[in-house]
Amino acid sequence: MKRSTLALAITAAALSQAASADFLGDSKATLDMRNLYFNEDVRDRDIPSTQEWGQGFILNYQSGFTEGTVGLGIDAIGLLGVRLDGGGRSGKAGIDRNPGALFPLDSDGSAVSDYSKAGVTAKARLSKTELRLGTLQPKLPVVTFNDGRLLPQLFEGGQIVSNEIEGLTLTAGQLEHAKGRSSTDSRGLSIAGSNNATTGQFVNTFYFAGGDYKVTKDLTAQYYFGNLEDFYKQHFLGLIHNYALGGGNLKTDLRYFYSTSDGKNSSESGRAEGYRSNGYWTVGDSKRGEVDNRTWSALFTYSHSGHELSAGYQQVSGDSAFPYLNAGDGATSYLITDRQIGRGGKFLSAGERTWLAGYAYDFGKLGISGLKASVMYLSGDNVDSAQGERNEWERDLRLDYVLQEGSLKGLGFSLRNASLRGNVGADVDENRLYVTYSLPLL
Repeated sequence: MKRSTLALAITAAALSQAASADFLGDSKATLDMRNLYFNEDVRDRDIPSTQEWGQGFILNYQSGFTEGTVGLGIDAIGLLGVRLDGGGRSGKAGIDRNPGALFPLDSDGSAVSDYSKAGVTAKARLSKTELRLGTLQPKLPVVTFNDGRLLPQLFEGGQIVSNEIEGLTLTAGQLEHAKGRSSTDSRGLSIAGSNNATTGQFVNTFYFAGGDYKVTKDLTAQYYFGNLEDFYKQHFLGLIHNYALGGGNLKTDLRYFYSTSDGKNSSESGRAEGYRSNGYWTVGDSKRGEVDNRTWSALFTYSHSGHELSAGYQQVSGDSAFPYLNAGDGATSYLITDRQIGRGGKFLSAGERTWLAGYAYDFGKLGISGLKASVMYLSGDNVDSAQGERNEWERDLRLDYVLQEGSLKGLGFSLRNASLRGNVGADVDENRLYVTYSLPLL
């Protein structure tokens, strides 16, 4: 039985039993509203700045499960983005603003007035194991959905999660398509180096499996495997540890990725067809474009009395850049260096070494509940290129405030400013202002 047919069968069965008290009584629905002003200025290139403003609506519905040995249920998500300021027309001569960051572009190069997308997920539960078919938003080391702009990214596929053994969570599944954060179309899956919409290659099979095991209440061990057909295979090992220290908490986050080629990316002829990765190879190297990457990192965060200090290091080894699902319209990698600005490779280029340090403070300790501020600085060097070693740095500032009482309790404001400099990619200054509110409906 095909996955789509099975999903329809589960949905039909769930609907036929919708009178179940658990199905209806445990249902939840929430309307999340997100107003976003986005401004990005590429300083070292003669191109217009990107300035857009929009209002996003995200409706999430989650049913309970029907009664019986096998419980059935349905989840649904509906997303609508409304343009408040489109930011000019892409490609028009003499313009000083450029659209395309928050909204799809119309045929004349201007941002559409609105766009929408939706998804349905059929689910079945047996004991402590749950099967989900349809729209997914995975948050795993080998695949993480992007939610950095007006509307989130959606994936399509199937996933099973089991918690039958105490302390152990097992996850496995397959993804086939993705809907980008500023797109309504379902697209195939790819990686940087092959995700050009006109000449790139896309596939419809990404397998993933792995688990989290709580060794003790303070130590979690992780292993995950991901395989994007005809591109790469990836193994991940992780350790997360919390340690009480000096009245505060020291969190240690260790990550290691080992990625190799798969299918057509493994052959010179396949790479010539477009199944290739970004990276650095010498002229005439027959391995040019082949996935070959090891990336490890360590991040230490100490929290005490509202203060939070963090320091970390990441090393990228091998000839290729770090591979991850990236269809070219906004993506997230599970790296400690994946921060605000997406340009410049996100500190994941071949050979790159990155140091980072940050500080955050929760003003609730001073009686101003809901107010938080943070700063993060990243410095990467040793990037392999034909022009010799290259480097880049990024500085991120963030100020968040959430109303704690009154009729607008929960209304949130987030101001984010970032700068990226170096000779790996473009020099960028970026500002974002989010205003968010969540309204429970059920």
